Amino acid sequence: MGEPTPTLPHSHTPTLAHANMRLLFDAHLDLAWNAVSYNRDLTLSITELRRCEAHMTDVPGRGRCTTSLPELAAAGVAVCVATLLARSGAAQTPQPGYKRTDLEHATPAIAHAAAQAQRAYYRQLEEDGRLRMLRTAADLRAHWQAWEAGATRVPGIILSMEGCDPMVRPEQAEAWWEDGLRAAGLTHYGLGQYAAGTGVEGPINTRGFELLRVFDRLGMILDVTHLSDESFDQALDAFGGPVLASHHNCRALVPHQRQLTDAQIRRLIERGAVIGAALDAWMLYPGWVRGETSPAVVELGAVADHIERVCTLAGNTRHAAIGSDLDGGFGTEQTPGDLETISDLQRLAGILETRGFSPADIDAVFHGNWLRFFGEALR
Repeated sequence: MGEPTPTLPHSHTPTLAHANMRLLFDAHLDLAWNAVSYNRDLTLSITELRRCEAHMTDVPGRGRCTTSLPELAAAGVAVCVATLLARSGAAQTPQPGYKRTDLEHATPAIAHAAAQAQRAYYRQLEEDGRLRMLRTAADLRAHWQAWEAGATRVPGIILSMEGCDPMVRPEQAEAWWEDGLRAAGLTHYGLGQYAAGTGVEGPINTRGFELLRVFDRLGMILDVTHLSDESFDQALDAFGGPVLASHHNCRALVPHQRQLTDAQIRRLIERGAVIGAALDAWMLYPGWVRGETSPAVVELGAVADHIERVCTLAGNTRHAAIGSDLDGGFGTEQTPGDLETISDLQRLAGILETRGFSPADIDAVFHGNWLRFFGEALR
């Protein structure tokens, strides 16, 4: 398996907030989108970031962020799936609270440019020694070993594209692959360039099926998050490679088309997928109204509810994990009331323990299931 990877040049190695913390693998963080679209310096502490944004009112999450690079290190997030996020098309469905310039772009070419800017941000952070790009299973193993040995506190990232609108043509996926992209979801909110997403119904289009064939050839991992029900079924029928649901909760607990049905969860389990529980409060509390409902009505125990349901449907703990989506266009105004920063994910360990999860089960949810999945899926 090789020697542990040394700390990258010029990197900092902050200690964990608590010595007994479990290492975390978070399967969904929009780091570069936060930096490029919200002009957030993610090298700052949460306290400093909130101070910088205290006077800003352009979006609800200003001054309420939960995630930065120092906070990831303190939280024990050794690896995360970090995204590229840009949408294009007149048929898109804007999310409440977003300015159009945050996500929406007039053409795929402009969305491509926006995603390239985000990719450039990750590249610069890597050059500065503040993160490490993980492209292969060997990269992942070596980086995880380095964290376990205390040789680094630099997060490793697996690059994913949340909605493929930045791919102007299906064959462009190959260039993105060469630039480090290892996972992608076909669409985001609304009707994208390749498939129907959250908030609408509809199928994968002809170009979408062509893109899936390119993914199969490359070894790209397919993220089914945000697919409409029809597009979800078609994707699993047409795509033969590895699939995951990076940040998805259960429709049986909180009804909404954005959530997975029990039948969809069972299909994913059959494919060997892992499902990451998301912390966006409206996905955890039935009837949540953005901008009105108080975070005090929901706590981290609700996240455990969704993890438990996946485990119950699977009959084991091999398919449930974390894909927090923290700072995914919202802050603490739209997270569980007992969460202040991403470090509070550690509190899930105690909650799961009270529900009968063994230490090995908790480790599986915190990191083991994603390590196994990506260890097999990354070429």
